Amino acid sequence: MQVLIAGAAGFLGSHLTDAILAEGHDVLGVDNLCTGSVENLKHLKAEPKFRFLEQDICVPFDPKRVDYVFSFASPASPADYMRLGIETLMVGSAGTKNLLDIAKKYGAKFLHASTSECYGDPEQHPQTEEYWGHVNPIGPRSVYDESKRFSEALVTAYHRYEKVDTRLVRIFNTYGPRLQMSDGRVISNFLAQALKGDDITIYGDGSQTRSFCYVSDEIDGIVRLSKSDEHSPVNIGNPTEWTILECAKAVLKVTGSKSKIIHQPLPQDDPTQRKPDISKAKRLLQWDPKIDLQTGLKLSLEYFKACVAATV
Repeated sequence: MQVLIAGAAGFLGSHLTDAILAEGHDVLGVDNLCTGSVENLKHLKAEPKFRFLEQDICVPFDPKRVDYVFSFASPASPADYMRLGIETLMVGSAGTKNLLDIAKKYGAKFLHASTSECYGDPEQHPQTEEYWGHVNPIGPRSVYDESKRFSEALVTAYHRYEKVDTRLVRIFNTYGPRLQMSDGRVISNFLAQALKGDDITIYGDGSQTRSFCYVSDEIDGIVRLSKSDEHSPVNIGNPTEWTILECAKAVLKVTGSKSKIIHQPLPQDDPTQRKPDISKAKRLLQWDPKIDLQTGLKLSLEYFKACVAATV
């Protein structure tokens, strides 16, 4: 197949690119590099089946014939989307529409990367795909949350009215190599702080929960979904729930760091709990994550050590 991956220079986009290339397909990676990095794709420099186009998907473009479109372009960490608020809203609206128009033009299949943030600070626990969410539409996180909620509506409308063959994945917290060290997410923050010997910063008392999925498990679920006939959203995440404090202690154990844990005020609208119900993914995709947090942290360690060394 000829495959277009928007956001190919990002954390998940670059791993998805590797997975699609490994299946023998040709990939056009598209990214405007506002948060992605060409470093994530440097190992593909001599790969004949891969081409890279630096392009803002909010500006209409024609990639020529494609058989599959993966929509993964968006700032995804709070540090990035709060800095690039309007850009985040635009990529979830105009950018997603441009990609859907490409899929429509060439009769391509389409998979959009949505997020567990669609559930907001959930009142249902764990979160099923049928839950409509509890989101502040004008809070500091709204630029990301509402961008993704709108893009889900847009993708569904293109399927309903334009007969585009679409899929929606709701991605939960994912970590692993190529996660930006300074992007403000839990795992990257904790590993960077621990390896530098800095204090580990926990917002609030650390009792809020997250569910952390290692990147290879996440990509496996996404690829399985891409080959399915499911058009409604599907949760792909690790259902094992950790408090933020437990996660910090796990990072200290894996790194052997003597860093101290300190507490700071909880940001506005920060979810108090997050855990996917993956019954649908198990049933439809025969997917179940295999890598636990301790193992995943060990697998991530060398990458983050190299990142820290590069900043010294």
